[in-house]
Amino acid sequence: MQINIEHGWDIIHSQTIAQIYDDAFGAKLAPAIPDKAKRLDLLAHCFMPEYSSVAFDSGQPVGIAGFSDRNGALTAGIKLTGLFRRLGIVGGMRACVILSLYERKPKPRELVMDGIATKESHRGKGIGTQLLDSIISYAQAHNYSSIRLDVINTNPRARKLYEAKGFVPVKTDYFPYLNWLVGFSGSTTMRLIL
Repeated sequence: MQINIEHGWDIIHSQTIAQIYDDAFGAKLAPAIPDKAKRLDLLAHCFMPEYSSVAFDSGQPVGIAGFSDRNGALTAGIKLTGLFRRLGIVGGMRACVILSLYERKPKPRELVMDGIATKESHRGKGIGTQLLDSIISYAQAHNYSSIRLDVINTNPRARKLYEAKGFVPVKTDYFPYLNWLVGFSGSTTMRLIL
């Protein structure tokens, strides 16, 4: 296994990237866009590659870490008009309302993580750590002052990784009334000062 971490990806990898992301986060996205084929199509066409680090194994994507700042985001291409075009008016409105629950606005000079996803066959091999290191290096090289992320309460392994890299919890939100919809009942905001 020869893993290379690169900034962004070529459009030929869009479907694979969408599949990797959906395998990791599909359960969170399914309430907004229940049809998996439509969800994959939306991700493949709306992701902004320049807001990501991607792990490649022998030239094929096996992991992605997305981020956002005040100028854009990995998911910035998912807009209301695109949701209407791909999902119809009712489906687009539903998706818009539910996806808004995940929206986080970056502060000046702050990079916000949009999640790390690794292909199932490559999990447990340190690729997530390499992707996180790549995001930290990118943020340092581009003079961000901090990195912020949210980790859900059902993912203690991710929280342990973030803590090992120096992220500290700054607040925890509980929303048990949304557990039926989003699949988790709380999240902790963590920050790394650079």
